[in-house]
Amino acid sequence: MKRVEDPHLLTGRGQYVDDLPIPNLHHAAIVRSPHAHARIRGYDLAAALGMPGVTAALTGADVVERTRPFSVGVEAPVRYYCAATDRARFVGEPVAVVIARDRYLAEDAAERLVVRYEPLPAVVDPERALDADAPVLHDAVGSNLACHRRLVYGDPDRAFTEADVVLAERFRYPKYSSTPIETYGVIARWDPFEQVLTVWSNFMGPFAMHTLVARALGLAENRLRFVVAGDIGGSFGIKSSLYPYIALVGLAAMRAGVPVKWIETRREHLLASSSGTDRIAYRELAARRDGTILAMRCRWYDNVGGYIRSPEPGCTFRPVGNYVGPYRFQHLEVDAAVVMTNKAPTGPNRGYGCGHLYFETERMLDLLAEKLRLDPAEVRRRNLIPADAFPYRTPTGGLYDSGDFGAALDRALDVARYGELRREQARARPEGRYLGVGIALAVDPSVSNMGYVAIALDPQHRAKPEYLPKSGATEACTVTIDPSGRVVAILGTAPQGQGHQTVVAQILADELGVDPAEITVVDEMDTFTRVWSVSSGTYSSRFGSVGTSAVALAARRLTATLVAQAARLLEVSPEALEFRDGAVRPRDGRGPSYSLKELAGRAHWNAAAAAGGLEPGLQATAVFGFPQATAVDADDRVNSSNTYGFIAEVIAVEVDPETACVRILRYVSVHDAGTVINPAIAEGQIYGGALHGLGGALWEELQYDATGQCLTATLMDYPIPCATQAPTLDIVHLSSPSPLTLLGSKGIGESSAMTVPAAIANAVSDALAPLGVRVTELPLTPARLWTLIEQARGRPPAPAPPESGTTRRSPRPS
Repeated sequence: MKRVEDPHLLTGRGQYVDDLPIPNLHHAAIVRSPHAHARIRGYDLAAALGMPGVTAALTGADVVERTRPFSVGVEAPVRYYCAATDRARFVGEPVAVVIARDRYLAEDAAERLVVRYEPLPAVVDPERALDADAPVLHDAVGSNLACHRRLVYGDPDRAFTEADVVLAERFRYPKYSSTPIETYGVIARWDPFEQVLTVWSNFMGPFAMHTLVARALGLAENRLRFVVAGDIGGSFGIKSSLYPYIALVGLAAMRAGVPVKWIETRREHLLASSSGTDRIAYRELAARRDGTILAMRCRWYDNVGGYIRSPEPGCTFRPVGNYVGPYRFQHLEVDAAVVMTNKAPTGPNRGYGCGHLYFETERMLDLLAEKLRLDPAEVRRRNLIPADAFPYRTPTGGLYDSGDFGAALDRALDVARYGELRREQARARPEGRYLGVGIALAVDPSVSNMGYVAIALDPQHRAKPEYLPKSGATEACTVTIDPSGRVVAILGTAPQGQGHQTVVAQILADELGVDPAEITVVDEMDTFTRVWSVSSGTYSSRFGSVGTSAVALAARRLTATLVAQAARLLEVSPEALEFRDGAVRPRDGRGPSYSLKELAGRAHWNAAAAAGGLEPGLQATAVFGFPQATAVDADDRVNSSNTYGFIAEVIAVEVDPETACVRILRYVSVHDAGTVINPAIAEGQIYGGALHGLGGALWEELQYDATGQCLTATLMDYPIPCATQAPTLDIVHLSSPSPLTLLGSKGIGESSAMTVPAAIANAVSDALAPLGVRVTELPLTPARLWTLIEQARGRPPAPAPPESGTTRRSPRPS
């Protein structure tokens, strides 16, 4: 089935937040800090306010007076407002807002607004930020450590003592973003009579942020209305971090007394919106001589920028249930430090935390194979969770619902013609050609359990009587049938291009036995009119599991009503009937049947008679959730997601040692996402995830110099993969239907974004093994890779590319 969304998008009929026709709009321009770290000494608004057409301006002083800091998910007393108040803590942080009749006037006035700064020393490296003499960003915290947890599962110390082989390595994962084609956008209107603030935006959820914004603005939640634009030009996680700007523009509208619109520029987006964290990681692996992994140790320094803000430290703890990946070892230690530095703050980015995790794990698997002189595929095969172990409980609390990891790996190797690749590699090396093969395996988590956020709090804090445990992941859908038998589905999932309307129409066509053309899907989020919860939205690949299940559940409740109505008309027990092929029919095949259209006409035009004691009308609302999405236990175990797919990828590359360019020769991607509802949409998600991961593997990094200045705030300096860099993927689907969702489906939206960085790193390392090059950091830009090659050849290294100020040190946080 083709996407039903495409005609209006391809013909220019989409309606994005910038297209919304709100009357009397004024425009906001945000004044941003040019300093990475500076004390704010004062403001001079006179010149800006004196310009014709300027309506109002607000500063950090107004923010302190009129708002509260956002709640944060850690115990450290970090006061994060929607704009800088006492200090600016990263380049691009909002320090003031000007509101004017049009955007040109607002931008001109913003240039006239004066902010007096006292520059302070900056720190951008997360290890350096923990030194005793490092500049402290938040005096109330007393250090730059936002959160520190040491999580121990099993007995890793004993496992390392008993191991035949112990390996250790240091890794660095880059800070990179999503660069959606549409940037952030917010329109806010304050109604002083109703005391309601209405906000239109391209926010994607989770709608727990609605609560945070309401608290920050001092509004009751039923006085804050979020309306999400009907079309969103991509997000990939980044737009979940829009909420501080919702509060800031909302405050501007309340202050100015007019509707206020703000559309982010590309420079603003790269400079100050959000990104994934950069991480410095130290990994240790303990194994037997036969390649069996016994345990791992992880020490992480996750850089969340100038402030830790919700849902961080999700990058650190969101994958807790799948920390062990697809492998069956039972002993694990994670020592995680979440550190604040003078970079822009972070948040969800496609694969949220899993790209970091699998880069480290899969590199360690290749290092183990090298140490034991085993094939990398064989080392993985020896450690995979067997197919007969599902459902499988990981030592960290994850519940892997279904899968056959070995079959997926074998299929990937077969499609890639792995043996042939190895033979070709052997022939190429004497010729001076550098070919490499990389394998990466990953458990693909979807539908985050909101309870994982509590891992950031120690068990003693969670045991306090006043602590409210958190858990769950739900989605809602309403389905109605009109008098002619046509179907309308109403959701509020806030899609950003994933094809939800198409998938919903497919599901309802199957469930109700109607033509998809007779189904209208309205998927528009409005917190005043939709059924929603704090976990609502489209993120964490959740629609494919929880959204589709809500649709199917609503449809099945509706068919149960149709069966009950037909049973009354036929004067038989409902158990004697079934709904099949668009009609209620006797199970034994004997007797009359009633079509959906007949029953719909009776229900609407003769409601009292049709109902016969049943609730009149033909509509059903369903809220689907997962009972296994429970809170964190006292031993820091949690089922952090609700369904778990699997990815096996094989990538073959050739590296030119003179230019350090990496050319992809073959790319095989095998996915097990349970039941695949729409293969074309699934393929689009896989391609998107692969290109996103490829960017982080080879090109993309938000780089900073030692003073905290961002060096990559334009697309000239921040390269993203284009169509010319897109490899052809050989995509294969296996299907292990989930027993936990109504259709057996799982998420697939983040997919290869998690595996490509690891697979590319393994492939390049394999290619350059004859030179002694070992990949431990990303992205593998030509400049960085060329430097590694020259160093391996014993030549004087070229000037190194900017490295965001990182250093090679390994203190433990106290």
